[in-house]
Amino acid sequence: MSNELIYNEFFLKNREAETGGGDSKIRLQHENGKMTARERIEVLLDKGTFVELDKFVVNRCGNYGMAENKIPGDGIVSGYGKIDGRQVFVYAYDFTVYGGTLSITNAAKIVKVQTLALKTGAPIIALNDSGGARIQEGVDSLSGYASIFYQNTMASGVIPQISAILGPCAGGACYSPALTDFIFMVKEKSHMFVTGPDVVKTVTHEMVDKEELGGAYTHGNKSGVAHFICNNEEETLLGIRELLSFLPSNNMEDPPVGVVTDDIRREEESLQTVIPADPNIPYDIKEIIEPVVDNRYFFEVMPDFAKNIVVGFARLGGRSVGIVANQPAVLAGVLDIDASDKASRFIRFCDCFNIPIVTFEDVPGFMPGSVQEHNGIIRHGAKIVYAYSEATVPKITLITRKAYGGAYIVMSSKQTGSDINLAYPTAEIAVMGAQGAVNILFRKADESVKQKEMENYTENFANPYKAAEAGYIDEIILPKQTRYKLIQALEMAQNKTQSNPPKKHGNIPL
Repeated sequence: MSNELIYNEFFLKNREAETGGGDSKIRLQHENGKMTARERIEVLLDKGTFVELDKFVVNRCGNYGMAENKIPGDGIVSGYGKIDGRQVFVYAYDFTVYGGTLSITNAAKIVKVQTLALKTGAPIIALNDSGGARIQEGVDSLSGYASIFYQNTMASGVIPQISAILGPCAGGACYSPALTDFIFMVKEKSHMFVTGPDVVKTVTHEMVDKEELGGAYTHGNKSGVAHFICNNEEETLLGIRELLSFLPSNNMEDPPVGVVTDDIRREEESLQTVIPADPNIPYDIKEIIEPVVDNRYFFEVMPDFAKNIVVGFARLGGRSVGIVANQPAVLAGVLDIDASDKASRFIRFCDCFNIPIVTFEDVPGFMPGSVQEHNGIIRHGAKIVYAYSEATVPKITLITRKAYGGAYIVMSSKQTGSDINLAYPTAEIAVMGAQGAVNILFRKADESVKQKEMENYTENFANPYKAAEAGYIDEIILPKQTRYKLIQALEMAQNKTQSNPPKKHGNIPL
């Protein structure tokens, strides 16, 4: 056979491999408002950089007519390419082929790129759109999931792992995204649940549709499973690119440093008046965060879940930072179970990948009540102090207003390892607020005595000077100076070297 004939035959096979389940299935995918696997990868990666692996792999199953129905690629498109010039690995479930179901064969394709990503120290991105395990293969398909989960676990904290849910993701398939660092979902198109509506109805007699059970709103607002909720697939894929711009390729690198176009000495006069004089009046902490960071751009993570705490990425002096902030505009910024979980995992991610942590603190305490106590606020709250204490990256804390009780301790206090602790002149650092303290200490006194003692308590504790005298606060700053003071502190700490005691791993309270 001539080279030309061989090439023509290969070209036809190549074309067959790229059409997935065929033109009719691709049309149906488009009619459902979804891209194909290859179209998604094309949007995600830098143009012309995708190198596909295992394009001609087919299933090896002989059950239920599968032997006569082999499609090149077997429902997974996998390979590597670049985002902003940096190498990444990617795999995408192809819903046009057997509904994107997982086989032992295409699981091996996923494991191959997971292994390569780990070997080469590059992020890996999973684009999920799958009907779950391939029923025809039985336990073989389930073992494929197990292999993927194992690789997810081995890669955790070594390379960034990002998942996008772009269609169904049900049953055991949910646990691979859950093991990754960040999950994106699309409104009305993405659905994740361990057991679907039909099973729920059969077992519990509960009537619930797939959107209510496991849609983007549910996981973005209620369960906290999803980190980002997007309006469409294009927004999702571009969001992944944006997220990666803040992250290093692996745990041995530092995050990329951007060109600084924003004056590092810029003072923001609006910060002088953003905090109300009355300590009981709420304000939006993002009115402090956004004016301070480079170009006023804050990339918030999990914006709709546990809104009483804010987490996300930004840049200060061109360097990527992770921001953790109490939100006085929601529940007065109190720490509860969900806020504790949200903050703790974000802190640990930043520590894994050498991203300094800046904490904006305005916290009156932990959420009181039997519901929180019975559901384990002690256990969940302990996660924050564990995460902050364990983190060895540069840690800068700014107390903007209240810092009361145990919540003061856990929010990156000096004694839990913070490198630089700053405070505004109006900051309050105490066991509790003046009224609560006086009502305990002078509960039998008349109102005039209580009023006098409240004034004394306020004078002694409703300011940062006592803490500064003790060395717990390193510097008291004017609000308008916040940007430059944070950048100075980060520059000072950028070469910080610290290691925790040798151990296999700690035992974080879960």
